[in-house]
Amino acid sequence: METKVLYQFALDKSVEKTVESTRKNKKTGEETITKKKVTEKEPIEVQIKRPNRRELEEAELEYSVEMSRCIKRGIFTKAMLAKKYSDTGGLFSEEDAQDYATRYKNALDQQNEYTRLETVKKRTEKQEARFEDLKNEMALNRKEIVEFESNFQSLFDHTADVKAQNKALMWYCLNLTYVYDEGLDKFVPYFEGEEFEDKIKFYYDLEDSDDEFYLELIKKVSTVIAFWYFNQASTQEEFGELIEKTETGEL
Repeated sequence: METKVLYQFALDKSVEKTVESTRKNKKTGEETITKKKVTEKEPIEVQIKRPNRRELEEAELEYSVEMSRCIKRGIFTKAMLAKKYSDTGGLFSEEDAQDYATRYKNALDQQNEYTRLETVKKRTEKQEARFEDLKNEMALNRKEIVEFESNFQSLFDHTADVKAQNKALMWYCLNLTYVYDEGLDKFVPYFEGEEFEDKIKFYYDLEDSDDEFYLELIKKVSTVIAFWYFNQASTQEEFGELIEKTETGEL
């Protein structure tokens, strides 16, 4: 089965190589071969896979499990936090809290519907129309949510929703990132491990290293995954434009 690609790019990686040089003695004609190790920059192709339906469901499950775990540990959801402050006459009115809770639920429902429609190979005319309508609905709804949350960002940063969302984003990063292996002549998973927990361990080992290739790779991969997750981009050209704006400080 052909792998669908979300975004592909090349990164330079420092590779140690053994270089041979030959020197010929002018008098005797004898040749001497010397070897030395040099470090060269070699472009490595990186591919971010577009998730299929099974992978979407696995990431959604990871989100739900993390959300449940956080709530059991006493961490509020965004809706619970807004409700708490409205009940105590604090930052939000009851009407604000209810409106926020509704918008946030709609955002989650819209996001799930959008990602599922995106995986459909051949959308019907009705599905295509709904897919386009969703883009506008999500943009409007997200704008209202961002305006509300931006005033209380520090409060929302540590909610169960954000922690669960970050876990889902990590799942996508660790499971969808591939690098080209010349020896095998194919793309192979960059993060090693059979299970998600194994990949997380490998990820933390890389985080503790000073691997420049990894640091540049995870920065770009996480940016692409976040853009895709929040439905700001879906084509190679859109991702390229957004990354360029990020690197130049426009975003």
